[in-house]
Amino acid sequence: MPGPMEGIRVVEVGMWVAGPAASAVLGDWGADVIKIEPPEGDPFRGLISSFGADGSSPPFELDNRNKRSVALNLSSPEGRRIAGQLVDQADVFVTNARPSALERAGLDFATVSERNPRLVYASVSGYGVDGEDRDRAAYDIGAFWSRAGVAATLTPDGADLPYQRGGMGDHMAGMAAAGAVAAALLARERTGKGQLVSTSLLRIGMYMIGWDISMSLRLGIPAVPMTVKAPPNPLINAYSAGDGRRFWLLGLQADRHWPDVLRAIDKPNWAEDPRFNSIQVRWQNSAELVEELNAVFATKPLDEWAKIFDREDVWWAPVQDALETVSDPQARAAGGFVDVPSADGGDPVPGVASPADFHGTPWAPRSGPPEFSQHTEEVLLELGYDWDKIIELKDAGAIP
Repeated sequence: MPGPMEGIRVVEVGMWVAGPAASAVLGDWGADVIKIEPPEGDPFRGLISSFGADGSSPPFELDNRNKRSVALNLSSPEGRRIAGQLVDQADVFVTNARPSALERAGLDFATVSERNPRLVYASVSGYGVDGEDRDRAAYDIGAFWSRAGVAATLTPDGADLPYQRGGMGDHMAGMAAAGAVAAALLARERTGKGQLVSTSLLRIGMYMIGWDISMSLRLGIPAVPMTVKAPPNPLINAYSAGDGRRFWLLGLQADRHWPDVLRAIDKPNWAEDPRFNSIQVRWQNSAELVEELNAVFATKPLDEWAKIFDREDVWWAPVQDALETVSDPQARAAGGFVDVPSADGGDPVPGVASPADFHGTPWAPRSGPPEFSQHTEEVLLELGYDWDKIIELKDAGAIP
């Protein structure tokens, strides 16, 4: 199925993850996405040369399916002119290039919006489109994980900083940008005019820990990192079962869930125990209660506890690694995976779904990621170039 963005033309000047992730989501939703790459290609193509025996790169595939690749030398006048022609015909322009580079290429918002007033221009940056750091180099581990406060908020005093998994902030920024593009296209239907929409890795990180940031903003207090050894509420915490498998209790409303937990662990006397009989004292004696609970949970494997928890209406969730999530039937039932057409026409390749569905206009991947420059000639022919001119462009170094 084509999805709700069918008929929308997107041009991307992006690399690595955050910008390409945004246009990949729009492509999942049905948009026609043209990915403009430099003559040496998106550097993400070569970062990890091979994950499998077939030379595949699943991370690159996730953020670049449903696209057509056009290679242009934007340092050449002809390359810039072709890019301008593509943007002139586009509904949406997505970029995570730095503002100064876009200005040099004539692809800044002021320039392209004058030529195409209906264009929705989506900027996904490290630190935003304004301010003295707008051109500072950034990856999500810098702007999102480090500078926005995420890593520090997750690190108890004296502990090593946790290392971020790849693409966490990038994918959140890409999804935010895709949503902003959709809203701007709706506004265009009403006004006839496009606009600049922007998000940044810094803003995404701040929003993700918005509870902590808002407390610091309003009350001037720092975030206090928590530990599973002594959390404020031991009923919303991680524990280990007797077989070493871990799980989270989800008793956010602590007094509501406390009787259910006591039935499950067969500790009715704790209801009157002065150490644990109210929210306040459980907080004060958190470390002791966590130790007691771990001792109880060590007496049975997780599969047994799962049956007991469900019987006694204890809210919980297993701690799973990526392989376990891939095998989780609920992840499949929730639509977490999609079949992506393979380039050679063989069996589809399993992939991770982008995280929103449309039940009236369902989407599905239409193609895997393009080979570098795979569609350069095809797109130039669509623009009206003939083969003689294409050869001239190659000779001039405008295209590879």
